[in-house]
Amino acid sequence: MARFNQQDNLLGQSNNFLEVLEQISQIAPLSKPVLIIGERGTGKELVAARLHYLSKRWQQNYIKLNCAALNENLLETELFGYDSGAFTGANKRHEGRFERADKGTLFLDEIANTSGLIQEKLLRVVEYGEFERVGGSRTITTDVRLVAATNEDLPTLAASGQFRADLLDRLAFDVITLPPLRERLDDIMMLAEHFAINMARELEFELFSGFTEKAKRSLLEYPWPGNIRELKNVVERSVYRGNNPHLPVHELIIDPFDSPYRPKHSNQTNDRIKARSGSINTVTESMTREDIELTATTKPSSAKLPTKTVTQEFPQSLKSLSQDYEIELIQSALAHCQFNQKKTAEALELTYHQLRGYLKKYNLLDGSINDEL
Repeated sequence: MARFNQQDNLLGQSNNFLEVLEQISQIAPLSKPVLIIGERGTGKELVAARLHYLSKRWQQNYIKLNCAALNENLLETELFGYDSGAFTGANKRHEGRFERADKGTLFLDEIANTSGLIQEKLLRVVEYGEFERVGGSRTITTDVRLVAATNEDLPTLAASGQFRADLLDRLAFDVITLPPLRERLDDIMMLAEHFAINMARELEFELFSGFTEKAKRSLLEYPWPGNIRELKNVVERSVYRGNNPHLPVHELIIDPFDSPYRPKHSNQTNDRIKARSGSINTVTESMTREDIELTATTKPSSAKLPTKTVTQEFPQSLKSLSQDYEIELIQSALAHCQFNQKKTAEALELTYHQLRGYLKKYNLLDGSINDEL
């Protein structure tokens, strides 16, 4: 069996990938901020880790935080900490990530999902190395090398006012843009073999017998929208389902949900529908009826929603009815726009980030939706 370094999945031999590795080696020794851009599954977190461990700070703390996983208040306290008594339940001082990463590296993933308040505070830290804990008044200094990552086009967001241009200027001392796997054809088989061998070891196979020609063609022809993460899952799943170390992998199990018995419809109770709300305000709280009218034309406001007279019975939950209407309208808009989020946002007269908020709120994000700007 071929041998690879199991501790480093940054494997590849294609020219565009080797250029990325060279750029990482060149910028790593500096303490300047770095911005990593790439589609989901391209290895942004691995690049951030390599930047740290190739730097002079490699013996210091390497702290990570996904900015999309927390709301604004929690993100603020996680980044900057809080003093005792800052809010109910704050019984003792809490050191934030910037304090804990002092003299080391802080990696902020999904930086585009931060609010204006967070971006303003980040700007001050990047510019002056200073911040205050939540509820505190003492200025704290920190020496942190900041590495940020996103899968969005930050210059476009900055131009439209959705991301602070001055913060972008400071984060982007240098930008590492990762090529998607479909642009790294020379690396697909190397990575596939690497993942297959590791899975064979985990299954305690005495050997891995490779891939058939059919499987190789499938690996090279599939577009891999989930990039390396998807490739890893597909290869490992196919090896374990094949369950025979003496036969090469012949069939790739790309879609684990593929089954003649897969449910075609979702029958949701009111409780489940309500559980999908909560991250942002409802449409009725932020938009007028005209704002959400959808037509088959390119200008959504050119026609009115049909009205009908219905005898209502009360009591009824206005919030639940509004949520049901929003879900139905968004799903209709997505279908009309062929599940392209940018076009759907335009059709609903929303910004791209507003639409993303609604999709996350109602759990409408899935693989059929095109999340490219």
